[in-house]
Amino acid sequence: MDDSGTRAPNREPLPYNKNAREFFALGGVLIDEDAEAAARKLYDEFCTRWSICYPLHSVEIRHRRERFLWLGRDRSERNRFMNDLSRTLLSLDILGLACVIDRPGYDARYRAQYGHRQWHLCQTAFAIAVERAVKYARTMDRKLRVLPERTSKVDDDRLARYYDDLRTSGSPFAKTSSARYSPLTATEFSETLHEIRFKTKSSPMAQVADLYLWPIALAGYEPENRAYVALRSSGRLIENRLSPSQADAGGSKYSCFELVCRHRRGR
Repeated sequence: MDDSGTRAPNREPLPYNKNAREFFALGGVLIDEDAEAAARKLYDEFCTRWSICYPLHSVEIRHRRERFLWLGRDRSERNRFMNDLSRTLLSLDILGLACVIDRPGYDARYRAQYGHRQWHLCQTAFAIAVERAVKYARTMDRKLRVLPERTSKVDDDRLARYYDDLRTSGSPFAKTSSARYSPLTATEFSETLHEIRFKTKSSPMAQVADLYLWPIALAGYEPENRAYVALRSSGRLIENRLSPSQADAGGSKYSCFELVCRHRRGR
């Protein structure tokens, strides 16, 4: 798992801006333990082809800065790199899954009721993303390891606490409002969740999670962004393994997107 955006709630009201992409996302990829060695091999081969000995960091690649500044010097080489990176990512036997929260929408929904007592956005995103990963693991009679990228001790401790709470108390959401998503019980969580262990940026799978997370998050605003369409067309999203009726409770979740949807409808 990786995260993108700021997890703390807004101190001041955050108005909706149709030109901004203000979100917090947490998620990445599901991978069968038996498939990890092959995925790492493909990752290593890609890095060898491009003489890369540093992390494939999504934001640096997208903006062609820091260690990927060289991508801005030669358009032809940049295109070859991006095409090769896309082929590599799409050939991995993994599934993308995330929870994406629109920050203005979150603020509009909860400020009046909770004010400064709003949850950190990572509490919502972690519970939703992990629960959906657990649901998928249970369909295969598998255990689930949760492997977030390490950030700070404070934030890592938060995720560890949320993980323990799922195992002991189940879903943190109100039963009435969450009933349509078929929430799991604490027993079901404890049966399936095997461990939480934090990874560093040097982890190949953490980097892959980062590279998958961005197009999934962006799809909340641009459903046909090229990278997301490529993931979908290649069967690399969890929704590709779910029926339409299962996707609402088991696929990637776009939370608090009411303002975005209202803008799309021209209201």
